[in-house]
Amino acid sequence: MDDCIFCKIIKREIPATIVKENDNFIAFKDISGQAPTHILCIPKTHYAGIAFMEDHTELGGLMDFGNKVAKEQNLTSGYRFVINQGEDGGQTVFHTHLHVLGGRKLQWPPG
Repeated sequence: MDDCIFCKIIKREIPATIVKENDNFIAFKDISGQAPTHILCIPKTHYAGIAFMEDHTELGGLMDFGNKVAKEQNLTSGYRFVINQGEDGGQTVFHTHLHVLGGRKLQWPPG
């Protein structure tokens, strides 16, 4: 999608602090971090949200990629995955993305 900010990051049209990348996914630091470590993991294929990812193999791949990012970020005492779906779910960028949050004790409920 031409106007998707995450697609522009994938194409290197706008800068991002990339921490990990493979053929299918890319991970970069969230510019509005909500924890000491806040990384976004996204599929390189554009999906408007998790509800549009019908290939559960790719969804599992995203989770696996997120676990590898957490390990490489040394989040040994714990971390949280968050995926927002739709406006009411808190989604603000309509490209599927997995938030990896850690680096401090996280509270529940989140808000």
